[in-house]
Amino acid sequence: MKTTEFDEKFDADGSVSDAIDWSKARRPNTELKRVNVDFPTWVVEGLDRQARHLGVTRQSLIKMWIAERLE
Repeated sequence: MKTTEFDEKFDADGSVSDAIDWSKARRPNTELKRVNVDFPTWVVEGLDRQARHLGVTRQSLIKMWIAERLE
């Protein structure tokens, strides 16, 4: 399907799901790469307190904080 056909179909009924092969869909820049970081005990304890306060995991908290700093 050409781009113009895709746009026309979307504009006509708002649904293009049947024209997309979702098994091949990918989000850009979402590949994961594992890294290991050593923190002092007091940092880990502080991370755990803050994570509990926010209701998220330690890993999620670290990811959120790093992503915010990189924006």
